[in-house]
Amino acid sequence: MLEISKSIKTLNDSDIADNIFHYDYNTKHLLSLIKKGIDEEDTLFLSSYRSFEGEVYENFIYEKLLRYAVDNQSIDKFILKGFHQNKQKAYANTLSISEKQQIVYRTKSREISEFDAMFVTKDKELYFVEMTLVKSVLKLRKRLRKKRALLEIIFPDYEIKALIILNEGATGTKQFPSFCKVWFTKEFSAKKVLEYIRDKNSKKLEPIQKLKSTKMIETHNLKIYPFRYYNTMSWITRTIRAHKKHILDINFLMQDATQRYHDLYNKFYIGYLSIQSAKSLLKLQEDDYDEKQRVVVAVEKKYSDEIVLTYYIQKTRKHLHLYSFDKDVLSKEKKDPYGITVTEVFHINKMMDDSYELNMQNIKVIKKLLKERHLREKSKTS
Repeated sequence: MLEISKSIKTLNDSDIADNIFHYDYNTKHLLSLIKKGIDEEDTLFLSSYRSFEGEVYENFIYEKLLRYAVDNQSIDKFILKGFHQNKQKAYANTLSISEKQQIVYRTKSREISEFDAMFVTKDKELYFVEMTLVKSVLKLRKRLRKKRALLEIIFPDYEIKALIILNEGATGTKQFPSFCKVWFTKEFSAKKVLEYIRDKNSKKLEPIQKLKSTKMIETHNLKIYPFRYYNTMSWITRTIRAHKKHILDINFLMQDATQRYHDLYNKFYIGYLSIQSAKSLLKLQEDDYDEKQRVVVAVEKKYSDEIVLTYYIQKTRKHLHLYSFDKDVLSKEKKDPYGITVTEVFHINKMMDDSYELNMQNIKVIKKLLKERHLREKSKTS
C-alpha cells in the first residue's frame, strides 16, 4: 500500500546524509538580490526564494522516495534521475534525462512533459509524482491531465496514476481526479541549504550517498510504445477533416482514443481561414497582417471538457498570436516564441493544402456542432 511514511510526513532528514546539498540549484538571481540587500519581505525576494525552496523540496522528497521505494514491497521499479543515474543525453520520442537532470519526454526540439519522479508497482500501476510547495493547486490540476494522457499513450500496459506530495495547508486538493493519491508533509524550509550555498565553508559535506537496489532503474529500461508527436498530430488533422459529407468528423473527435490525444495536445488543428475571411471575427486591422497569411483554426479542449474554437496567426517563425473567445469576449495573446505551440502551428501550416481552407459558414456550423455535443455530454453526467 502506498501510505505516507512517518519519516516523509515529518521531513526527517536523518537517512539522506548530505545529499540535498549536492544538487545544483538555480540561485544566481536570488544571490544577486541578497548581495543588493533586498529586504526578505520584498515581493521580488519572496518570489525568487520560493522558486529556490521549491527546487530544494523536490530534491528532498525525491531522496526520501528513493528510500521509501527500497523498503516498500509493493514498488517494483523506481526511475533514477540526477546524480543517482548515469549521465545520458535527452533522446527524442522517449523518456530520458534532460540536461537539468529531470525525467522528461521530448520531441526532437521541445520537451512535452517533465516528471518529478516515477515508479511502477507490482500491480502494473505506473505512478508519476508531483511535489510542490504551492498552496493553491489549480494550475497543478490542469497539468495532470496532459501528463497522464502522455503516459497512457506510451505505456498502454500500465494503469497510470499520480502521487501528489504537498505541504500541509494546501487548498483545492479535494478536486483532484480519482487517479490521484495525495500526501501531506509538514512545512518545509530550505534555509540550511541556502546558508550552505552562500558560504560553502560553513559545512563539510558527507559524500553523496547512493542506494543499491534491483528496483532502481534508468529511463531507458522502461520499454515504451512508439509515439511520434508531430506525425500523430498531422494524422489527427487529416482524419478529422476526411469525412465525405461533413466539414468536421465529430464522431472521430469524440472517440475515447482521440480524446486521450486531445488531453495531451490540448488542441487539434482543423484548417485555416484567410485573413480576409477572419477580419471581422477577430477584429483585425488593415495593416496588422499580410493578406497572404493564414489564420490557423483549432478545436481546443478546456479544463471543463468543453471544446471551443481558437485561432492562431503566425507573422514570423517565432511571432505567434492566439485569438480566443470567453463568452463572446475576444482576447489576443502573444505565445511564447520558444513554446511548443509555435512549432506546432509552423508544422501544421506547412502540411495543410488548399483543401483545408474554411469559411465563416463552416465556422458557424462547427461551433454549433461542438456546442450541441457538449450539452449532450453534459446532460449524460448530470
